Amino acid sequence: MDRLLQAMMEYEKGSPKRVQHLIKVYEFSRLIGKMEKLDEHTQMILESAAIVHDIGIRLSLEKYNSSSGNYQEIEGPPEAKSLLESLGWPEDVTERVCWLVGHHHTYKDIDGIDYQILVEADFLVNLYEEESAPSVQKSVYQKIFQTESGKKICALLYPAVLEQADAK
Repeated sequence: MDRLLQAMMEYEKGSPKRVQHLIKVYEFSRLIGKMEKLDEHTQMILESAAIVHDIGIRLSLEKYNSSSGNYQEIEGPPEAKSLLESLGWPEDVTERVCWLVGHHHTYKDIDGIDYQILVEADFLVNLYEEESAPSVQKSVYQKIFQTESGKKICALLYPAVLEQADAK
């Protein structure tokens, strides 16, 4: 994972905000995956996807003048595939990572624990980075979080969610 982190830092050269975002999403994903006791293969997919999940932003900004999630889902998978292949990532891991990159802004029909955790980790970071209101925090907690570990971390970080959790 260190090689992939370094490659993404090189890819995102000059964008400390995106690098710091991906590192936070990576660490939350890694932690939740460990807490949920994922098998080694699924953990590798999850961690890899977390590192490259926003790889489509740069091209989206260049092509569409927007970093909207739908553009990221279009532009991200080919970029992720190229990067992962250049580092010798296993083909089956690369395939699933690219699929996750192409769906990480789609929140219905989440299939797979790797997908669920990636979305939860991204929200843990986005709620903070976007300075989301307590009402948004509560809504996201109710609608998105499914893993016990993700719920626990979310409740620890956001007092409004903790109040929500206590009310149940």
